[in-house]
Amino acid sequence: MSDNVLILMLGISTFLGALGLFALLWGLKTGQFDDQSKFLDGARFDGEDELKDAIMMEKKKEEALKRKREKEKNYMPGD
Repeated sequence: MSDNVLILMLGISTFLGALGLFALLWGLKTGQFDDQSKFLDGARFDGEDELKDAIMMEKKKEEALKRKREKEKNYMPGD
């Protein structure tokens, strides 16, 4: 009985390790860990006012994208 349990545990742990390795390689390949602007933004937006301005700019970008998507969604070509 204990040999069967040991074999089952080794099989499951090997499978989970391979799954984790696959997830890590997928994340590296697709750029999930890339953050090119992290340190630049940290230096550029050093003060509280600059940080608030940056947040406001991000919100404006998001709103513009949302309006653009709505416009494209409601687009009806002419006859």
